[in-house]
Amino acid sequence: MSLELGKLAIVAVSTVVIYFFLCLSMRLVSRRQLGQLSPLDLLVIVLLGSAVETAMVQGDMSLKAGLVSGTSLLISNYFISRAIRRSKRFGHLCGAGPVLLVHDGKFVEEHLKRIGFTHEDVLHALRQREFADLSNVRFAVLEGDGQINVIPKDMKAC
Repeated sequence: MSLELGKLAIVAVSTVVIYFFLCLSMRLVSRRQLGQLSPLDLLVIVLLGSAVETAMVQGDMSLKAGLVSGTSLLISNYFISRAIRRSKRFGHLCGAGPVLLVHDGKFVEEHLKRIGFTHEDVLHALRQREFADLSNVRFAVLEGDGQINVIPKDMKAC
């Protein structure tokens, strides 16, 4: 019975170590709010959960392996994010840039196909932003963080 309690104590300590590691790492690496996460950031968060799961429940060597795995993911994400910011071509390859969905009241079909959006997806987003009629939209742009921004036709150019 005490051997089992000892193993459970190792699991508890490993979990706390991993928790503090992830809190500190995410604080150091990313200052974005949840709504500003890019698809790449979200992927890293999901992968981190998988990478450290074994470390939390098995302890010992798994704790070290989980910390190394998590650190490797965070460092990789840092360098990929830098490459995306520095290279337009690489950013486009990773899908980090904005995508024009509507231009002068008409769908940009090629772009919709490329990202897998339907007309209904765009119309739904427009209705959420209180645009009931597509003909009133000059531009609708899918941003890198997943937000859709809409510029009405009646807006004055700056």
